[in-house]
Amino acid sequence: MIKYVISYDIGTTGVKTCLFEISDKITLISAAMEGYNLYILPDGGAEQEPDEWWAAICSTTKTVFGKCDIKPEQIEGVSFCSQMQGLVLVDKEGKPVHRAFSYMDQRSKKQLKEGMANGIQIAGANITKLIPSLIITGAVSASVKDPVWKYQWVRENEPENFKKVYKWLDVKEYIISRMTGKFVMTRDSAFGTLLYDIRKGHECWSPTVCKLLNVNPAHLAEIVDCDANVGGLTAQAAAELGLKEGTAVFGGGGDASLIGVGAGSVGLGETHIYNGTSGWVSTVVDKSVVDASAMIAAITGAQKNKFNYFAELETAGKCLEWVKDHLALDEIGIYLEKKDVSESPESLYTSLYDYLSKVISEIPAGSGGVIFTPWLHGNRCPFEDPNARGMFFNMSLETGKTELIRSVIEGVCMHMRWFIETQDKKIKTSETVRFVGGGALSDVTCQILADVTGRTVETVDSPQNVGAVGAAVVMAVGLGMIGDISEAKKLIPANKTFKPNKANKAVYDRNYEVYKNLYKTNKDSFKALNG
Repeated sequence: MIKYVISYDIGTTGVKTCLFEISDKITLISAAMEGYNLYILPDGGAEQEPDEWWAAICSTTKTVFGKCDIKPEQIEGVSFCSQMQGLVLVDKEGKPVHRAFSYMDQRSKKQLKEGMANGIQIAGANITKLIPSLIITGAVSASVKDPVWKYQWVRENEPENFKKVYKWLDVKEYIISRMTGKFVMTRDSAFGTLLYDIRKGHECWSPTVCKLLNVNPAHLAEIVDCDANVGGLTAQAAAELGLKEGTAVFGGGGDASLIGVGAGSVGLGETHIYNGTSGWVSTVVDKSVVDASAMIAAITGAQKNKFNYFAELETAGKCLEWVKDHLALDEIGIYLEKKDVSESPESLYTSLYDYLSKVISEIPAGSGGVIFTPWLHGNRCPFEDPNARGMFFNMSLETGKTELIRSVIEGVCMHMRWFIETQDKKIKTSETVRFVGGGALSDVTCQILADVTGRTVETVDSPQNVGAVGAAVVMAVGLGMIGDISEAKKLIPANKTFKPNKANKAVYDRNYEVYKNLYKTNKDSFKALNG
Protein backbone atom coordinates (compact mmCIF):
# COMPACT_ATOMS: atom_id res chain seq x y z
CA MET A 1 0.00 0.00 0.00
CA ILE A 2 1.36 3.40 -1.02
CA LYS A 3 -0.03 6.76 0.04
CA TYR A 4 1.09 10.29 -0.75
CA VAL A 5 0.97 13.09 1.81
CA ILE A 6 2.20 16.66 2.19
CA SER A 7 3.98 17.98 5.27
CA TYR A 8 4.37 21.70 5.94
CA ASP A 9 7.38 22.54 8.08
CA ILE A 10 6.50 26.06 9.25
CA GLY A 11 9.65 27.61 10.69
CA THR A 12 10.60 31.04 11.95
CA THR A 13 12.13 32.20 8.68
CA GLY A 14 10.28 30.14 6.09
CA VAL A 15 8.13 27.14 5.21
CA LYS A 16 9.40 23.93 3.67
CA THR A 17 6.73 21.93 1.89
CA CYS A 18 7.52 18.24 1.42
CA LEU A 19 5.62 15.64 -0.60
CA PHE A 20 6.24 12.15 0.80
CA GLU A 21 5.49 8.63 -0.34
CA ILE A 22 4.61 6.37 2.59
CA SER A 23 4.91 2.59 2.20
CA ASP A 24 7.23 0.45 4.31
CA LYS A 25 9.36 3.58 4.66
CA ILE A 26 8.95 7.32 4.21
CA THR A 27 10.45 8.66 0.99
CA LEU A 28 10.75 12.32 0.05
CA ILE A 29 9.45 12.81 -3.50
CA SER A 30 9.52 16.58 -3.86
CA ALA A 31 10.20 19.67 -1.74
CA ALA A 32 10.09 23.44 -2.00
CA MET A 33 10.96 26.24 0.40
CA GLU A 34 9.96 29.89 0.63
CA GLY A 35 10.88 32.50 3.21
CA TYR A 36 8.89 35.20 4.97
CA ASN A 37 9.63 38.04 7.33
CA LEU A 38 10.30 38.15 11.05
CA TYR A 39 9.56 41.70 12.18
CA ILE A 40 11.84 42.71 15.08
CA LEU A 41 10.50 45.81 16.83
CA PRO A 42 12.49 48.29 18.96
CA ASP A 43 10.47 47.53 22.11
CA GLY A 44 11.47 43.85 22.12
CA GLY A 45 8.63 42.75 19.87
CA ALA A 46 8.98 39.96 17.33
CA GLU A 47 6.03 39.50 14.97
CA GLN A 48 5.07 37.70 11.78
CA GLU A 49 2.36 38.28 9.20
CA PRO A 50 -0.02 35.28 8.91
CA ASP A 51 -0.86 36.21 5.31
CA GLU A 52 2.84 35.73 4.48
CA TRP A 53 2.73 32.23 5.99
CA TRP A 54 -0.30 31.39 3.88
CA ALA A 55 1.14 32.86 0.67
CA ALA A 56 4.34 30.83 1.10
CA ILE A 57 2.36 27.64 1.82
CA CYS A 58 0.21 28.10 -1.29
CA SER A 59 3.18 28.91 -3.50
CA THR A 60 5.32 25.98 -2.35
CA THR A 61 2.41 23.54 -2.61
CA LYS A 62 2.11 24.33 -6.30
CA THR A 63 5.87 24.19 -6.74
CA VAL A 64 6.26 20.64 -5.36
CA PHE A 65 3.80 19.31 -7.94
CA GLY A 66 5.81 20.97 -10.69
CA LYS A 67 8.84 18.91 -9.64
CA CYS A 68 7.24 15.45 -9.78
CA ASP A 69 4.59 13.35 -11.49
CA ILE A 70 2.23 13.09 -8.50
CA LYS A 71 -1.14 14.78 -8.99
CA PRO A 72 -3.03 16.83 -6.37
CA GLU A 73 -5.90 14.31 -6.32
CA GLN A 74 -3.45 11.60 -5.19
CA ILE A 75 -2.69 13.43 -1.92
CA GLU A 76 -4.51 11.74 0.97
CA GLY A 77 -3.55 14.08 3.76
CA VAL A 78 -1.72 17.22 4.80
CA SER A 79 -0.17 18.05 8.16
CA PHE A 80 2.35 20.26 9.89
CA CYS A 81 5.49 20.62 11.93
CA SER A 82 5.52 24.15 13.25
CA GLN A 83 7.29 26.69 15.40
CA MET A 84 5.65 26.78 18.85
CA GLN A 85 4.48 29.21 21.53
CA GLY A 86 3.36 31.77 19.01
CA LEU A 87 0.17 33.71 19.64
CA VAL A 88 -2.39 34.33 16.91
CA LEU A 89 -5.54 35.95 18.30
CA VAL A 90 -8.36 35.70 15.76
CA ASP A 91 -11.94 36.93 15.48
CA LYS A 92 -14.98 34.77 14.65
CA GLU A 93 -14.07 34.86 10.96
CA GLY A 94 -10.61 33.51 11.73
CA LYS A 95 -8.92 36.84 10.91
CA PRO A 96 -6.04 37.95 13.17
CA VAL A 97 -6.84 40.98 15.35
CA HIS A 98 -3.10 41.71 15.64
CA ARG A 99 -0.10 40.49 13.68
CA ALA A 100 1.09 37.11 15.03
CA PHE A 101 3.39 37.22 18.05
CA SER A 102 6.52 35.11 17.59
CA TYR A 103 7.81 32.93 20.40
CA MET A 104 10.78 35.35 20.38
CA ASP A 105 8.63 38.35 21.39
CA GLN A 106 9.73 39.80 24.74
CA ARG A 107 7.92 43.12 25.06
CA SER A 108 5.62 41.93 27.88
CA LYS A 109 7.98 42.65 30.78
CA LYS A 110 5.40 44.82 32.54
CA GLN A 111 2.69 42.16 32.19
CA LEU A 112 5.02 39.45 33.51
CA LYS A 113 6.04 41.56 36.49
CA GLU A 114 2.46 42.42 37.41
CA GLY A 115 1.09 38.96 36.70
CA MET A 116 3.77 36.64 38.04
CA ALA A 117 6.98 38.32 39.28
CA ASN A 118 5.52 39.86 42.42
CA GLY A 119 4.85 39.01 46.06
CA ILE A 120 6.68 36.09 47.69
CA GLN A 121 8.68 34.43 44.92
CA ILE A 122 10.53 31.24 44.08
CA ALA A 123 12.69 31.27 40.93
CA GLY A 124 11.19 34.65 40.00
CA ALA A 125 7.54 33.52 40.19
CA ASN A 126 4.81 34.33 42.70
CA ILE A 127 4.55 31.31 44.98
CA THR A 128 0.71 31.32 45.03
CA LYS A 129 0.73 30.98 41.22
CA LEU A 130 3.89 28.93 40.76
CA ILE A 131 2.90 25.96 42.91
CA PRO A 132 -0.57 25.37 41.38
CA SER A 133 0.87 25.89 37.90
CA LEU A 134 3.62 23.32 38.45
CA ILE A 135 1.19 20.78 39.90
CA ILE A 136 -1.42 21.20 37.16
CA THR A 137 0.53 22.09 34.01
CA GLY A 138 4.01 20.75 34.80
CA ALA A 139 5.47 24.19 34.09
CA VAL A 140 4.92 27.84 34.91
CA SER A 141 4.54 31.04 32.86
CA ALA A 142 7.64 32.68 34.36
CA SER A 143 9.27 33.87 31.12
CA VAL A 144 8.57 37.16 29.37
CA LYS A 145 8.33 35.09 26.17
CA ASP A 146 5.49 32.86 27.37
CA PRO A 147 2.34 33.48 25.29
CA VAL A 148 0.02 34.38 28.18
CA TRP A 149 1.91 37.64 28.71
CA LYS A 150 1.55 38.52 25.04
CA TYR A 151 -2.18 37.86 25.44
CA GLN A 152 -2.20 40.25 28.41
CA TRP A 153 -0.15 42.80 26.45
CA VAL A 154 -2.90 42.97 23.82
CA ARG A 155 -5.55 43.24 26.53
CA GLU A 156 -3.75 46.21 28.09
CA ASN A 157 -2.37 47.99 25.04
CA GLU A 158 -5.01 47.29 22.36
CA PRO A 159 -8.34 46.95 24.21
CA GLU A 160 -10.40 47.46 21.05
CA ASN A 161 -8.59 44.62 19.29
CA PHE A 162 -8.85 42.45 22.39
CA LYS A 163 -12.64 42.82 22.37
CA LYS A 164 -12.66 41.18 18.93
CA VAL A 165 -10.78 38.07 20.09
CA TYR A 166 -12.69 34.84 19.54
CA LYS A 167 -9.93 32.21 19.76
CA TRP A 168 -6.30 31.92 20.85
CA LEU A 169 -4.35 29.90 18.25
CA ASP A 170 -0.74 28.92 17.68
CA VAL A 171 0.98 29.07 14.29
CA LYS A 172 -0.12 25.78 12.71
CA GLU A 173 -3.56 26.07 14.36
CA TYR A 174 -4.06 29.31 12.42
CA ILE A 175 -3.20 27.47 9.19
CA ILE A 176 -5.57 24.62 10.14
CA SER A 177 -8.38 27.14 10.67
CA ARG A 178 -7.65 28.72 7.29
CA MET A 179 -7.72 25.28 5.65
CA THR A 180 -10.79 23.83 7.39
CA GLY A 181 -12.65 26.69 9.07
CA LYS A 182 -12.24 24.91 12.42
CA PHE A 183 -10.59 26.21 15.58
CA VAL A 184 -8.57 23.46 17.28
CA MET A 185 -5.28 23.07 19.14
CA THR A 186 -3.19 19.91 19.37
CA ARG A 187 -2.19 18.72 22.84
CA ASP A 188 1.44 19.75 22.46
CA SER A 189 0.43 23.26 21.40
CA ALA A 190 -2.05 23.39 24.28
CA PHE A 191 0.77 22.49 26.65
CA GLY A 192 2.81 25.34 25.14
CA THR A 193 0.25 27.84 26.41
CA LEU A 194 1.00 26.58 29.96
CA LEU A 195 -2.74 26.49 30.60
CA TYR A 196 -3.13 22.73 29.94
CA ASP A 197 -3.78 20.24 32.72
CA ILE A 198 -1.32 17.38 32.19
CA ARG A 199 -2.48 15.25 35.14
CA LYS A 200 -3.64 11.76 34.24
CA GLY A 201 -7.40 11.68 33.91
CA HIS A 202 -7.60 15.42 33.30
CA GLU A 203 -5.75 16.35 30.03
CA CYS A 204 -7.77 19.49 29.34
CA TRP A 205 -7.66 23.25 29.77
CA SER A 206 -7.26 24.12 33.45
CA PRO A 207 -9.94 26.45 34.82
CA THR A 208 -7.75 27.01 37.88
CA VAL A 209 -4.70 28.22 35.92
CA CYS A 210 -6.88 30.29 33.57
CA LYS A 211 -8.31 32.07 36.62
CA LEU A 212 -4.86 32.57 38.18
CA LEU A 213 -3.52 34.12 34.97
CA ASN A 214 -6.70 36.02 34.01
CA VAL A 215 -7.38 34.14 30.78
CA ASN A 216 -10.90 33.87 29.36
CA PRO A 217 -11.52 30.10 28.88
CA ALA A 218 -13.90 30.88 26.01
CA HIS A 219 -10.88 32.04 24.00
CA LEU A 220 -9.33 28.55 24.11
CA ALA A 221 -9.85 26.16 21.19
CA GLU A 222 -10.95 22.51 21.18
CA ILE A 223 -8.03 20.19 22.03
CA VAL A 224 -7.24 17.35 19.58
CA ASP A 225 -4.56 14.66 19.24
CA CYS A 226 -1.62 15.23 16.91
CA ASP A 227 -2.75 12.40 14.63
CA ALA A 228 -6.40 13.54 14.57
CA ASN A 229 -8.17 14.13 11.25
CA VAL A 230 -9.46 17.63 11.92
CA GLY A 231 -11.50 17.90 8.71
CA GLY A 232 -11.26 18.34 4.98
CA LEU A 233 -9.97 21.27 2.94
CA THR A 234 -12.66 23.83 2.20
CA ALA A 235 -13.32 24.69 -1.44
CA GLN A 236 -11.63 28.08 -1.07
CA ALA A 237 -8.55 26.71 0.68
CA ALA A 238 -8.24 23.86 -1.84
CA ALA A 239 -8.43 26.31 -4.75
CA GLU A 240 -5.74 28.56 -3.25
CA LEU A 241 -3.47 25.63 -2.44
CA GLY A 242 -4.01 23.76 -5.68
CA LEU A 243 -5.25 20.66 -3.85
CA LYS A 244 -8.45 18.62 -3.93
CA GLU A 245 -11.39 19.83 -1.86
CA GLY A 246 -11.97 17.56 1.13
CA THR A 247 -8.33 16.40 1.41
CA ALA A 248 -7.80 15.32 5.03
CA VAL A 249 -6.08 17.82 7.34
CA PHE A 250 -4.32 16.30 10.36
CA GLY A 251 -3.42 18.13 13.56
CA GLY A 252 0.34 17.64 13.27
CA GLY A 253 2.66 18.90 15.95
CA GLY A 254 5.07 21.56 17.05
CA ASP A 255 8.72 21.45 16.09
CA ALA A 256 9.72 20.51 19.63
CA SER A 257 7.41 17.49 19.37
CA LEU A 258 8.01 16.25 15.84
CA ILE A 259 11.69 16.96 15.16
CA GLY A 260 12.58 14.25 17.68
CA VAL A 261 10.14 11.91 15.94
CA GLY A 262 11.72 12.69 12.56
CA ALA A 263 15.15 12.15 14.10
CA GLY A 264 14.09 8.66 15.15
CA SER A 265 14.75 9.62 18.77
CA VAL A 266 11.52 8.23 20.22
CA GLY A 267 12.62 5.68 22.84
CA LEU A 268 12.54 6.35 26.56
CA GLY A 269 15.74 8.14 27.61
CA GLU A 270 16.85 8.94 24.08
CA THR A 271 18.29 12.43 23.50
CA HIS A 272 18.41 14.50 20.35
CA ILE A 273 19.99 17.87 19.62
CA TYR A 274 18.50 20.27 17.08
CA ASN A 275 20.26 23.15 15.36
CA GLY A 276 18.00 25.13 13.04
CA THR A 277 17.09 28.80 13.49
CA SER A 278 16.69 27.95 17.16
CA GLY A 279 18.34 25.03 18.93
CA TRP A 280 17.63 22.64 21.76
CA VAL A 281 18.40 19.47 23.64
CA SER A 282 15.43 17.15 24.22
CA THR A 283 15.20 13.82 26.03
CA VAL A 284 12.20 11.44 26.03
CA VAL A 285 10.83 10.83 29.55
CA ASP A 286 7.72 9.12 30.91
CA LYS A 287 6.73 11.64 33.58
CA SER A 288 6.55 15.36 34.19
CA VAL A 289 9.94 16.77 35.23
CA VAL A 290 10.60 20.44 35.97
CA ASP A 291 13.72 22.44 36.77
CA ALA A 292 12.20 25.87 37.38
CA SER A 293 15.54 27.48 38.25
CA ALA A 294 16.99 26.45 34.87
CA MET A 295 13.78 27.01 32.84
CA ILE A 296 13.62 23.35 31.71
CA ALA A 297 10.40 21.35 31.69
CA ALA A 298 9.11 18.05 30.34
CA ILE A 299 6.69 19.14 27.66
CA THR A 300 3.79 17.19 26.22
CA GLY A 301 4.82 15.69 22.89
CA ALA A 302 3.26 13.80 20.01
CA GLN A 303 3.61 10.41 21.74
CA LYS A 304 0.91 9.49 24.21
CA ASN A 305 2.12 8.99 27.81
CA LYS A 306 5.56 10.42 27.02
CA PHE A 307 7.11 13.85 27.48
CA ASN A 308 10.10 15.66 26.01
CA TYR A 309 12.42 17.14 28.66
CA PHE A 310 13.30 20.23 26.73
CA ALA A 311 15.94 22.99 26.95
CA GLU A 312 15.92 25.67 24.25
CA LEU A 313 18.35 28.22 22.78
CA GLU A 314 16.42 30.67 20.61
CA THR A 315 19.33 31.80 18.44
CA ALA A 316 21.39 28.78 17.35
CA GLY A 317 21.34 28.63 13.53
CA LYS A 318 20.29 32.29 13.68
CA CYS A 319 23.86 32.94 14.80
CA LEU A 320 25.08 31.37 11.56
CA GLU A 321 22.75 33.66 9.64
CA TRP A 322 24.32 36.56 11.50
CA VAL A 323 27.74 35.27 10.42
CA LYS A 324 26.53 35.16 6.82
CA ASP A 325 25.28 38.74 6.93
CA HIS A 326 28.00 40.39 8.98
CA LEU A 327 31.20 38.36 8.87
CA ALA A 328 31.25 36.33 5.67
CA LEU A 329 29.64 38.66 3.16
CA ASP A 330 31.94 41.66 3.18
CA GLU A 331 35.62 40.72 2.83
CA ILE A 332 35.78 36.98 2.32
CA GLY A 333 32.84 36.75 -0.06
CA ILE A 334 30.77 33.60 0.02
CA TYR A 335 31.22 32.09 -3.40
CA LEU A 336 31.50 28.33 -3.74
CA GLU A 337 31.93 27.03 -7.30
CA LYS A 338 30.85 30.43 -8.69
CA LYS A 339 27.47 30.21 -6.91
CA ASP A 340 26.18 32.92 -4.61
CA VAL A 341 25.12 30.93 -1.56
CA SER A 342 23.39 33.80 0.23
CA GLU A 343 20.32 33.86 -1.98
CA SER A 344 17.88 31.66 -0.06
CA PRO A 345 17.28 30.14 3.37
CA GLU A 346 17.67 26.69 1.80
CA SER A 347 21.18 27.50 0.56
CA LEU A 348 22.12 28.73 4.03
CA TYR A 349 22.11 25.13 5.22
CA THR A 350 23.69 23.54 2.14
CA SER A 351 26.24 25.54 0.18
CA LEU A 352 27.03 27.91 3.04
CA TYR A 353 27.65 25.06 5.44
CA ASP A 354 29.89 23.42 2.84
CA TYR A 355 31.80 26.66 2.55
CA LEU A 356 32.08 27.30 6.27
CA SER A 357 33.12 23.71 6.91
CA LYS A 358 35.97 24.08 4.46
CA VAL A 359 37.07 27.38 5.99
CA ILE A 360 36.86 26.52 9.69
CA SER A 361 38.13 22.93 9.43
CA GLU A 362 41.66 24.35 9.14
CA ILE A 363 41.35 26.28 12.43
CA PRO A 364 42.41 24.34 15.56
CA ALA A 365 39.84 23.47 18.21
CA GLY A 366 39.19 26.38 20.55
CA SER A 367 39.46 29.10 17.87
CA GLY A 368 42.68 30.47 19.32
CA GLY A 369 41.00 31.07 22.67
CA VAL A 370 38.11 33.13 21.27
CA ILE A 371 34.73 32.32 22.82
CA PHE A 372 31.38 33.36 21.37
CA THR A 373 28.13 33.59 23.37
CA PRO A 374 25.04 32.89 21.19
CA TRP A 375 22.54 35.02 23.12
CA LEU A 376 21.69 37.36 20.25
CA HIS A 377 18.08 37.84 21.36
CA GLY A 378 18.38 37.28 25.09
CA ASN A 379 18.49 33.84 26.68
CA ARG A 380 15.99 31.52 28.31
CA CYS A 381 17.81 28.44 29.58
CA PRO A 382 19.62 27.53 31.79
CA PHE A 383 19.26 31.17 32.84
CA GLU A 384 16.42 33.51 31.93
CA ASP A 385 17.59 36.99 30.90
CA PRO A 386 16.15 38.97 27.99
CA ASN A 387 19.02 41.45 28.43
CA ALA A 388 21.79 38.91 27.69
CA ARG A 389 23.60 39.40 24.40
CA GLY A 390 26.20 37.78 22.20
CA MET A 391 29.88 38.60 22.39
CA PHE A 392 33.30 37.56 21.14
CA PHE A 393 35.53 37.18 24.18
CA ASN A 394 39.35 37.06 24.28
CA MET A 395 40.26 38.36 20.82
CA SER A 396 43.89 39.26 20.08
CA LEU A 397 45.97 40.67 17.25
CA GLU A 398 46.28 37.11 15.92
CA THR A 399 42.51 36.61 15.72
CA GLY A 400 41.18 36.39 12.19
CA LYS A 401 37.73 36.18 10.72
CA THR A 402 37.91 32.41 10.36
CA GLU A 403 38.60 32.05 14.09
CA LEU A 404 35.56 34.19 14.79
CA ILE A 405 33.38 32.08 12.49
CA ARG A 406 34.54 28.82 14.08
CA SER A 407 33.98 30.26 17.56
CA VAL A 408 30.34 30.90 16.66
CA ILE A 409 29.82 27.19 15.90
CA GLU A 410 31.73 26.26 19.05
CA GLY A 411 29.70 28.69 21.18
CA VAL A 412 26.41 27.13 20.08
CA CYS A 413 27.81 23.66 20.79
CA MET A 414 28.99 24.74 24.24
CA HIS A 415 25.49 25.93 25.04
CA MET A 416 24.17 22.50 23.99
CA ARG A 417 26.66 20.94 26.43
CA TRP A 418 25.33 23.25 29.15
CA PHE A 419 21.83 21.95 28.38
CA ILE A 420 22.95 18.31 28.56
CA GLU A 421 24.70 18.79 31.89
CA THR A 422 21.72 20.69 33.30
CA GLN A 423 19.32 17.96 32.17
CA ASP A 424 21.55 15.32 33.77
CA LYS A 425 20.86 16.89 37.16
CA LYS A 426 17.23 15.68 36.90
CA ILE A 427 17.26 12.79 34.41
CA LYS A 428 19.74 10.63 32.46
CA THR A 429 20.49 11.81 28.93
CA SER A 430 21.72 9.25 26.40
CA GLU A 431 25.41 8.69 25.68
CA THR A 432 24.62 8.62 21.96
CA VAL A 433 22.61 11.58 20.68
CA ARG A 434 20.90 12.17 17.36
CA PHE A 435 21.89 15.53 15.82
CA VAL A 436 19.46 17.09 13.33
CA GLY A 437 18.60 20.40 11.69
CA GLY A 438 20.63 22.42 9.22
CA GLY A 439 23.68 22.33 11.48
CA ALA A 440 23.88 18.56 11.09
CA LEU A 441 24.61 18.94 7.36
CA SER A 442 28.20 19.83 8.25
CA ASP A 443 30.53 17.01 9.27
CA VAL A 444 32.79 19.62 10.87
CA THR A 445 29.95 20.89 13.06
CA CYS A 446 29.00 17.31 13.97
CA GLN A 447 32.57 16.58 15.06
CA ILE A 448 32.77 19.84 17.05
CA LEU A 449 29.54 18.88 18.82
CA ALA A 450 30.94 15.45 19.67
CA ASP A 451 34.20 16.97 20.91
CA VAL A 452 32.52 19.69 22.98
CA THR A 453 29.92 17.42 24.60
CA GLY A 454 31.96 14.22 24.86
CA ARG A 455 28.99 12.29 23.42
CA THR A 456 28.76 10.07 20.37
CA VAL A 457 26.82 11.98 17.72
CA GLU A 458 24.63 10.32 15.07
CA THR A 459 23.01 11.99 12.08
CA VAL A 460 20.24 10.88 9.69
CA ASP A 461 19.52 11.39 6.01
CA SER A 462 18.36 14.92 5.14
CA PRO A 463 18.61 16.22 8.72
CA GLN A 464 17.16 19.57 7.66
CA ASN A 465 13.87 17.81 6.78
CA VAL A 466 13.26 15.90 10.01
CA GLY A 467 10.38 18.11 11.13
CA ALA A 468 8.49 17.31 7.95
CA VAL A 469 9.38 13.62 8.33
CA GLY A 470 7.95 13.73 11.87
CA ALA A 471 4.73 15.21 10.49
CA ALA A 472 4.61 12.39 7.93
CA VAL A 473 5.04 9.80 10.71
CA VAL A 474 2.13 11.29 12.66
CA MET A 475 0.05 11.37 9.49
CA ALA A 476 0.86 7.76 8.75
CA VAL A 477 -0.51 6.86 12.18
CA GLY A 478 -3.67 8.84 11.46
CA LEU A 479 -4.09 7.09 8.11
CA GLY A 480 -3.74 3.68 9.76
CA MET A 481 -0.49 2.83 7.96
CA ILE A 482 1.71 2.83 11.07
CA GLY A 483 0.57 1.45 14.40
CA ASP A 484 2.36 3.88 16.69
CA ILE A 485 4.92 6.69 16.68
CA SER A 486 7.34 4.38 18.50
CA GLU A 487 7.82 2.60 15.15
CA ALA A 488 9.57 5.68 13.76
CA LYS A 489 13.06 4.57 14.80
CA LYS A 490 13.16 1.51 12.52
CA LEU A 491 12.12 3.76 9.61
CA ILE A 492 14.82 6.36 10.32
CA PRO A 493 18.28 4.78 10.78
CA ALA A 494 21.48 6.71 11.52
CA ASN A 495 23.69 7.34 8.48
CA LYS A 496 26.83 8.81 10.11
CA THR A 497 28.50 8.53 13.52
CA PHE A 498 31.01 10.90 15.14
CA LYS A 499 33.11 9.95 18.17
CA PRO A 500 34.70 12.56 20.48
CA ASN A 501 38.35 13.47 19.85
CA LYS A 502 40.04 13.38 23.29
CA ALA A 503 42.65 16.04 22.47
CA ASN A 504 40.00 18.46 21.25
CA LYS A 505 37.78 17.64 24.22
CA ALA A 506 40.53 18.84 26.60
CA VAL A 507 40.66 22.22 24.83
CA TYR A 508 36.90 22.57 24.93
CA ASP A 509 36.74 21.59 28.60
CA ARG A 510 38.93 24.62 29.38
CA ASN A 511 36.93 26.99 27.16
CA TYR A 512 33.63 25.68 28.46
CA GLU A 513 34.40 26.65 32.06
CA VAL A 514 35.12 30.19 30.90
CA TYR A 515 32.00 30.18 28.71
CA LYS A 516 29.70 29.40 31.64
CA ASN A 517 31.21 32.24 33.70
CA LEU A 518 30.78 34.88 31.00
CA TYR A 519 27.11 35.42 31.81
CA LYS A 520 27.69 35.64 35.56
CA THR A 521 30.50 38.19 35.18
CA ASN A 522 28.62 40.32 32.63
CA LYS A 523 25.05 40.11 33.96
CA ASP A 524 25.08 43.62 35.44
CA SER A 525 26.61 45.07 32.29
CA PHE A 526 23.93 43.45 30.12
CA LYS A 527 21.28 45.01 32.35
CA ALA A 528 22.91 48.44 32.23
CA LEU A 529 23.09 48.40 28.45
CA ASN A 530 19.84 46.60 27.57
CA GLY A 531 17.53 46.75 30.59
